[in-house]
Amino acid sequence: MDLDRIERCLQDAGLSPRGAFHPACGDGVPPLAFAAPARTLVLAGNAGPRMWGAFDAARSGGAMTLDQWSEDVLRAVAARLGARAVFAFERPYLPFQRWAMRAEACHPSPLGLLIHPDYGLWHGYRGALLFAAAIALPPPEGRASPCAGCADRPCLSACPAGAFEGKAYDVPACARHLSGAAEPACMDIGCLARHACPVGRDYRYAPAQARFHMDAFLKNVSLNEGPPG
Repeated sequence: MDLDRIERCLQDAGLSPRGAFHPACGDGVPPLAFAAPARTLVLAGNAGPRMWGAFDAARSGGAMTLDQWSEDVLRAVAARLGARAVFAFERPYLPFQRWAMRAEACHPSPLGLLIHPDYGLWHGYRGALLFAAAIALPPPEGRASPCAGCADRPCLSACPAGAFEGKAYDVPACARHLSGAAEPACMDIGCLARHACPVGRDYRYAPAQARFHMDAFLKNVSLNEGPPG
């Protein structure tokens, strides 16, 4: 087993490889069968249009959810590669943000989302593959957070509902604004605070994907713990 093969399988399934690492104590990585430890974790998610295109084609106007699609395709990849699949939407929640910072050059942003030097805020994690073998991995990336050199932080002031002006993301204020349709741009193109960030603009979600995530956020606002998407 090698990392190139794993990444090709994820890409063929419509997912983007999102880095990998060798788990250590304290990483919160669940065990494999018979309590055997996972020795390699590979993250899968989205960055760019691949995942949305694959999901949208698979649902073909039906009622399939993104979580259902993610589970179907990632379990199929896991079966093919002899791995265990775990998911970002499963409860109890697994520490995917911590894993992401171990796997690639991701850093916390002022919005609470992880920011990537290339993708900006326009990326996400759907699940991970756990392997029994210690697969050879490239050296960790040491790229700094793009937020470190951003003095103006336009993301914090761009929200028309003022949801990021306090010490924490104001979910009710965001939901009230979206439900009232006072500013349709949020529903039509996605979170304006994310759009205000200059990093990763080539990876911004297309309108159909943005609308999907915003609709999903409103439907699940009572369970949501962060900005939609």
